Amino acid sequence: MTGTLPDLAMHWDGDDASERTSARAPTSPPDPWTLLRRHTPARISLGRAGTSLPTAEVLRFAAAHAAARDAVHLPLDVDALRADLHGLGLDAVTVASRAGSRVEYLRRPDLGRQLAPESCAALDGATGHGLCIVIGDGLSAVAAQMHAVPLIAALHAAGVSASRVVVATQARVALGDEIGECVGASLVLMLLGERPGLSSPDSLGAYLTWAPTAGRADSERNCVSNIRPDGLALPEAAARIAWLVRESQRRRVTGIELKDDSEVPAIAGDDLPGLTTT
Repeated sequence: MTGTLPDLAMHWDGDDASERTSARAPTSPPDPWTLLRRHTPARISLGRAGTSLPTAEVLRFAAAHAAARDAVHLPLDVDALRADLHGLGLDAVTVASRAGSRVEYLRRPDLGRQLAPESCAALDGATGHGLCIVIGDGLSAVAAQMHAVPLIAALHAAGVSASRVVVATQARVALGDEIGECVGASLVLMLLGERPGLSSPDSLGAYLTWAPTAGRADSERNCVSNIRPDGLALPEAAARIAWLVRESQRRRVTGIELKDDSEVPAIAGDDLPGLTTT
């Protein structure tokens, strides 16, 4: 890319280095791309060192790539997560999918959507009519570890409480449907680590499904994504999810039948010109 960051000025040794540097360094107007970088984590206006990227940018890219890989492969600390939930007064059941290892989980997405037989037994008798919240590692255990419990606390503050909380490992989104069916929940909220990007290794997704049962289609659930401090902030995400939960319970639907109108202000009928109510 040309016309972005100016080339670095040449540095010289000697008593008159500053004079020769100022004589050779061209003057140029402020680069507008540099100003834009303050408003986005996107990799724009990286500059150049000869025909290559500056070393600092190469190192930043390598660090971001390593963070994304770590997010995929690091295991969920279930004990720490359950301790955090206990701090909110919540007890959680721990389950696992049929994927026996992280390698198998990544290679066989279908196994991540099915409960392991021993987990089915662990949920026997664990009834949770109403809302069941499932916390899954997904493709970023980092996101679930960092944001799931604070999000649940924000939901409690918004008036949304769960009748049952489940922690699931090697989990895909659809695993929440089978869990919800096992505990008899009318609604399941799956909090899952999303696929990390090079600027978002800690992104959490929230998936809401009415009448959960194995085999539900993705079109039958609502999703609130990119929940993280540098994306959709937790208070805003909690407000949006709370609206969806209440509307889902009122209308008894989710997915394409439930549009997210949480940001649309409610207008009373008598506030509309020419409209009267009785």
